[in-house]
Amino acid sequence: MQQQEIIKALGTVQEPDLGKDLVTLNMIKDVMITGNRVNFTIVLTTPACPLKEMMRRDCEKAIHDLVDKTAIVDIKFTANTTSSRLDGKQLLPGVKNIIAVVSGKGGVGKSTVAANLALALAENGAKVGLMDADIYGPSVPIMFGVRGERPLMMQVEGKDKIVPLEQYGIKLISIGLLVDEKSAVVWRGPMVSSAIRQFVSDVYWGELDYLIIDMPPGTGDIHLTLVQTVPVTGAVIVTTPQDVALADARKAIAMFSQTQIRVPIIGLVENMSWFTPAELPGNRYYIFGKDGGKKLADQLDIPLLGQVPLVQSIREGGDTGVPIMRSQDEITRDAFIHFADNTVRSIAMRNAHVDPTKVVEIVV
Repeated sequence: MQQQEIIKALGTVQEPDLGKDLVTLNMIKDVMITGNRVNFTIVLTTPACPLKEMMRRDCEKAIHDLVDKTAIVDIKFTANTTSSRLDGKQLLPGVKNIIAVVSGKGGVGKSTVAANLALALAENGAKVGLMDADIYGPSVPIMFGVRGERPLMMQVEGKDKIVPLEQYGIKLISIGLLVDEKSAVVWRGPMVSSAIRQFVSDVYWGELDYLIIDMPPGTGDIHLTLVQTVPVTGAVIVTTPQDVALADARKAIAMFSQTQIRVPIIGLVENMSWFTPAELPGNRYYIFGKDGGKKLADQLDIPLLGQVPLVQSIREGGDTGVPIMRSQDEITRDAFIHFADNTVRSIAMRNAHVDPTKVVEIVV
């Protein structure tokens, strides 16, 4: 076997999402041949890539079909996470992708979706941070079981920085970690916007593949402050199937699609899609309507990233500080894993086909 033959064979293997072969995409590295053994590395677009086993099988088949059917193929994986950033001169230079998780209204499970998305990405090997930008209703301390804990300070390049807490492999920051949880945050808009800018500039996030930002419901000051402060890779929209939630989800999508903002929509996730009681795991009851999120995604031509059932264990996990991705509940874990896999793929395609994000300049 010759190296050129191996490269030619691997040139027939397509990256499923990007639509080009692995060789053209420069994803094949360190090809070595020893006797009938072939070793090489595939450089993934993210450590959390859900398609690596498919690519492994396709590469093995290509070598067996086109070069030598007796070859022993040893494939290693590494990752170079794609990014939507223009350069490293902006705020958060070590963060490759900034994902805003948003909803048009409260009560649709946005924080639950953000928390379990972060955990699913980290479980697959990505470096992940979670910023709780819901100043008036922070939920991250409860959901991650860190109530009452306080972040430390450290000096970074001569500046005092807040060190995020770490729980379950995720870096966390929330206003709920900085103020007494019994106190209401009674701030006017400028103070809230200042807090969000501090969460970006005064927190030492370090190197991250994904920074997930749990946004407050609605469309207001915090959303505008975020897009004016950092280049947001894209937004994940959370809704439930009923018409009231869908109407507000449309408004959230419309906000990020405005000409002066232009933040790409990564996709939409439908939460509370159906109710499944623990004693009847095969039953589905469409309490809030059926497929409303799917229909909205089809109408607006945006990806439907997943449908998450309404299950008691999801609520219990959030209340006890053990999110469902840390449990053994296969049904709900699988729903969030499927959602996270689709989100990662949508982000990779966004980075491949859409121009890098710029900080928004809004003149009011």
